[in-house]
Formats: sequence, structure tokens, C-alpha cells
Amino acid sequence: MTAKTTLVTGFLGSGKTTTLLHLLAHKPADERWAVLVNEFGEIGIDGALLADSGAFLKEIPGGCMCCVNGLPMQVGLNSLLLRGRPDRLLIEPTGLGHPKEILRLLASPFYESWINLQATLCLLDARQLSDARYTDNENFRDQLAAADIIIANKQDSYAPRDRELLAAWARDHGGERPIIGATRGDISLALLDSPRRNLRELPGGTHHHAVPAAKTGLAALSLPASAGWRRALNRGQGYESCGWIFDGETVFDTVRLLEWARLAPVERVKGVMRIAEGALMVNRQGDSLFIETRPAPPPDSRIELINPAPAEWNILQSNLLRARLN
Repeated sequence: MTAKTTLVTGFLGSGKTTTLLHLLAHKPADERWAVLVNEFGEIGIDGALLADSGAFLKEIPGGCMCCVNGLPMQVGLNSLLLRGRPDRLLIEPTGLGHPKEILRLLASPFYESWINLQATLCLLDARQLSDARYTDNENFRDQLAAADIIIANKQDSYAPRDRELLAAWARDHGGERPIIGATRGDISLALLDSPRRNLRELPGGTHHHAVPAAKTGLAALSLPASAGWRRALNRGQGYESCGWIFDGETVFDTVRLLEWARLAPVERVKGVMRIAEGALMVNRQGDSLFIETRPAPPPDSRIELINPAPAEWNILQSNLLRARLN
């Protein structure tokens, strides 16, 4: 049996994880699904979000999935295929990753008897088309170039100018590929069975490994287990990340935590945090902040910041620690 396999790409903040959650919520009860997820940071936020999805899950932290010479993707992929024996496999690379090597591996003869590669879906927030930080980014362009289907996500937030830019991009770069509008990743399950169309040679994409950043300041401390938390740093592809994980005994004040997430001078904030009311999901891209609460508390708290320039991680950490209730 071969697993129908879909690569779901998209730059930072395009809504990949939300889309996966929507798809998994509509999984047929008689099917076995698996998810291979990769994040730029070291903390594993997406894994925490997808943990209760009912799918077999494998995480590759640290932005390494497309570094296929380092074998992290093959190990994770083989593990899911052998242990989960899924009917369907969804793969979410980091938003800073290049899809060429991943697609090359998935289409290789080695996996012919294991997977049936379907259309690659690329999530696009059309508001990013007006920002040179995205349009000048090689991975942003190459993710779109590699896609079979473009999902214009978050369309409920588009201004008329965003729609004009999307139409211009479709005219100049879309070719014959469908561009499907979506809000909060609400797409049809039928898209997962779409065949590959875009078989042209992809751009080369000079890939730079993401490597753990040198530990400085508070990050250099060897914290005892009783401290109840730790942090991890990562750097690569023109971005830096800093993430924290707190044990299940740590509870955060909702208002102070949200103020911290809203005001943090970084491009990206994503987390699953334990609050008195249960769980708080935080997802911020630029000035757009989305939050959701759930009554069941998470087993631990995880939050990650990503920015194209170094940030005052120690100051941000001190403010985050002050948002704790205990």
C-alpha cells in the first residue's frame, strides 16, 4: 500500500499549521493519517498544536528537513511509513525551507513503492506580496514556483490592493496553476487528491543550514531541572529564533502574556501556553495577532519568536518570566 503524500509549503505566517489542523479535523474515520512537520526553531510548537489531531506525528526541529544530506527527513519519513503505515501523509516543511530537495527525495525511485506523491500545495498570504522582505526572499519565490496549487490564504484580511497584487502575480507567475482562496486554511479535502502538474525543473535555491546560535547571556547558563524552563536559539537563512519551554506546573497570566506577545519587537510569535483557564494558542505574524483558548491545559508551555534580525532575547525573556503566575 502506498501513502498518498502531500507537501504543504508556505512562508512564515502563511497558515500552514492551521490548514493542517483543518484537514485533520475532516479526516475520514476509517483512514490512517501521518504528519511529518519541520520547524525553523528548536522548541516544537507545531507538534504541540497537532498532538491531539488523531494522526501519527513526527517532528524535525531546527529547520533541517530540506538538508537531505544530513538524513533528518529520511529518518523521520521512514519511521512514519514503517510504523504508522498511513493511508495519507502530510508533510509541512519550515516556512524558511526550500522545497526542491524535498520533492526530489519524495519523487526518487526509493520511495516509489511507499508513497504516491500528489500535488504540492503552497499557502500564500497575499499581503506579503507588497513587502520586499518576502518578494526578494529566494525561498519565498521558490516555494511558489514549486507549487502545483496556490492557496491564497487569509483572504478575509485582504485589502483591495492585496487582491490587485495577487491578480498581478497570478498573471505574471501563476501559469496554468489554480489559485484557490481560503480563510483560516479552510480548504477542501479533495485538493489532497489533486495530481502533480508542475513537473518543470525547479530553481536551484542556495540553501544555508540553520545552525544553533552561540549561547550568550542567560542562554549560556546550565539551568537545573528544578528551574522548570529552558530556552533554545537558532540562526539561519537570514532569520533568528528564540524559544522557551516551561514545565506543566508553570501557569501564565493571560493578560500579561498577551501583552508580551503583542508588543514583542519581532516578526513572528507562536506558542501553546498553559493559563488558568486552560490553554492559550498564540499566533502573531507582524501586526496580525490571532489567539484561541481551549479548556484542556497543555502538558507544557512552548513559545517561539522569529525575526530577521537579532533581538534583545534576554530582555524579552525577563518580561516573559514576569508573566508567570507561579
